[in-house]
Amino acid sequence: MRAAVDSTPVVLFFGTSLTAGLGLDPDEAYPALIQRKIDSAGLAFRVVNGGVSGETSAAGLHRIDWLLQRPVGVLVLELGANDALRGQDLAAAKANLQAIIDRTRARYPDVRVVVAGMEAPPNLGGRYTREFRDLFVTLARENRAALIPFLLEGVGGVAELNQPDGIHPTARGARIVADNVWRVLAPVLRSDHGP
Repeated sequence: MRAAVDSTPVVLFFGTSLTAGLGLDPDEAYPALIQRKIDSAGLAFRVVNGGVSGETSAAGLHRIDWLLQRPVGVLVLELGANDALRGQDLAAAKANLQAIIDRTRARYPDVRVVVAGMEAPPNLGGRYTREFRDLFVTLARENRAALIPFLLEGVGGVAELNQPDGIHPTARGARIVADNVWRVLAPVLRSDHGP
């Protein structure tokens, strides 16, 4: 007898160490906190944490097909931060992110997309940081996707909400990140499955 396949729609969080929850217990990472919010709201979605530490947009593009083997109802795209940390070309990063969205939609035409906006380190200069911020806004607009303006709003740069590296949120910081995500994600999930 074959095991029953879980047909619950998947919310795929596809991203970096911020999504993976580097330095945290798995149940403290923001995608796990989102699963709790989904359950509390009575919505039928299953979160999959597809975060990998150090992931760039190019590496994500190479990995996305493997994660699309199971149906995805909502893609939360959190990539690009490592491109900025390495000062990589933003046009190439945007092309990679667009290709990830295109491949996901080619496989699952009804998928809803949420783009997680990020900020570049100020030491890269005003023009780069401005263009990096605009990349996510443009990507969301061109793909009719929901936009989380800044994933780390209220956490980035706040010492007590980050681990000693100053980059990755503490468990308390991750709760704020989850709230930032939920404000944008909840209406997307509810629009798919009624009130």
